Amino acid sequence: MIAEDLLDLAPVIPVVVLDDAEAAVPLARALVEGGLPVIEVTLRTPSAVEAITRIATEVPDAVVGAGTVVRPEDAETSAAAGARFLVSPGCTSRLQAAMVATGLPFLPGVATASEAIALLEGGITAMKFFPAEAAGGAPYLKALGGPLPGIRFCPTGGVSRGNAADYLALRNVACVGGTWLTPADAVRDGDWDRIRELASEAASLR
Repeated sequence: MIAEDLLDLAPVIPVVVLDDAEAAVPLARALVEGGLPVIEVTLRTPSAVEAITRIATEVPDAVVGAGTVVRPEDAETSAAAGARFLVSPGCTSRLQAAMVATGLPFLPGVATASEAIALLEGGITAMKFFPAEAAGGAPYLKALGGPLPGIRFCPTGGVSRGNAADYLALRNVACVGGTWLTPADAVRDGDWDRIRELASEAASLR
């Protein structure tokens, strides 16, 4: 699988922050059953790596990846844990080299035209646009589509149930990422039905 293929698997990629790895498997199953097989587990908590391993091992229909990859060692650790893709909020030459070295598809983060062009020069055409709303939102991405038609984006950061459709309507947006699919209280309470319903609603956006 390449990054371009990853973008086409679902209209929404749930961005998951897990404080308890025990919740990883039932959460992933609920998302997959709701129609969202691609799951980004962010490396923001001590349990993230274990959560990735559990999902990769116990939920075969899930395509689990690691988000918030900010150091070269994050890429290596995530690959070893079973991640099938990597997502970074930004990108440096060292980080890019580390992600390439894993052999996994990856979505490097950009917030400006210059950052996007720099990656495009290296042959990268699938990118994360972050932080989407703070960096200009859907109007900004629409404007980038003119001079940079060869890039497809997955905007995250401020993307919500209320504005996801605005992004998905853009030609250069393949999918969006968001945290609204896994509300903290639903995860804490084990309300997998609610998460399944949110996933089903999001899966129908395109």
